[in-house]
Amino acid sequence: MTSTAGCRQINYQTAGYVAGLNLEFKKKSIGLTVTMKILILDPFFSGSHKSWAEDYARFSSHEVQTLTLPGKFWKWRMHGGAVTLARRFNAGSFCPDLLLFTDMLDVSTFLALTRKRTAGIPTALYFHENQLTYPVSQRDSDLLQNRDRHYGFINFASALACDTIYFNSDFHRLSFFTTLRKVHLQYPDFRELESISMLEKRSRTLYLGLDLKKFDEIKINATHETPLLLWNHRWEYDKNPDDFFRVLDALIHRGMKFELVILGENSGNPPASIQNARAKYGSRILHIGYLKDIHDYGKWLWKADILPVTSLQDFFGISIMEAVYCNCTPVLPRRLSYPEVFADLEGDGLFYNTVSELTEILVKLLSAEELSDYSAIAARFDWEKMAPLYDQIFSDLS
Repeated sequence: MTSTAGCRQINYQTAGYVAGLNLEFKKKSIGLTVTMKILILDPFFSGSHKSWAEDYARFSSHEVQTLTLPGKFWKWRMHGGAVTLARRFNAGSFCPDLLLFTDMLDVSTFLALTRKRTAGIPTALYFHENQLTYPVSQRDSDLLQNRDRHYGFINFASALACDTIYFNSDFHRLSFFTTLRKVHLQYPDFRELESISMLEKRSRTLYLGLDLKKFDEIKINATHETPLLLWNHRWEYDKNPDDFFRVLDALIHRGMKFELVILGENSGNPPASIQNARAKYGSRILHIGYLKDIHDYGKWLWKADILPVTSLQDFFGISIMEAVYCNCTPVLPRRLSYPEVFADLEGDGLFYNTVSELTEILVKLLSAEELSDYSAIAARFDWEKMAPLYDQIFSDLS
């Protein structure tokens, strides 16, 4: 097949083929299982985006391939990534049965530039995050220079261009559409509120799949007298390290004994509270810094006892799930996606509304003789369970 030929060839004559899709059917007692070709397109391929795509490709029963760009220069990726990926797609020969885009791609531009090959192929958009409700850094150059931010509209137009839209939590989905309506109500005319309602109808929640069982092989049974507190998030303003360390100061003032490990990716210019942590907390800190090796990272998760979370932004909570799977007790703010994905914690007093409440919960946990095991909450999102769900959902789109 040449790069100018369409991937979708319609054929209604044979029941064994559905609209000419390249599908393999396997007979089972419960019906037919479809093996299909899926192409994931992501112009910002790093971190959780990369893990999600590569892990799904590894655990899926479908043939999953990726078409990506390196995860840097995110604003340029949202503007120009579609052009580069369209050129590469047109030059290739892979004919997918489903195009699965991520939120950093300008989907409408990609489809316009590949229409000879992509016309008729089902399309889906997965929102890991969005540019309408993601908190803006006060150091953002566009904000400081009062530039018009177009990135949220790219998300909107991309959703319009797709057949189905997925969000990684109900919180993410509902907050996106609430904010989208508020933004469009500010426009002078043709606000397209009907289009927003239409998008809501074709939107679904599809939780992240996580490769959690990789931590089983490095499990250790750590025993230590002093409780170990954990930070394992990005060193960014939206993870709110200021409140985290404010609580630690309160615990020290109360005479509580604890040790501390600070993990997570360093953006290169982290908040001052993290930069000053080593000098301020001294010997309490057993390790500080990013650990690229999964074995080194996982060992600290298994060693840690308590995970105080203070984030201002989180559409799911990957690093929290990883820690919980490794039997670390989370203490969570009653906001964002946490009351939804960690609903089973509700009766155990592990949600807080204020920093003072967080401090009191931590005092109790630090004084407890034994902590509960909540790993089953996280285990539900392991790819062993999620990959078959994804496979069936995507098969149904064809």
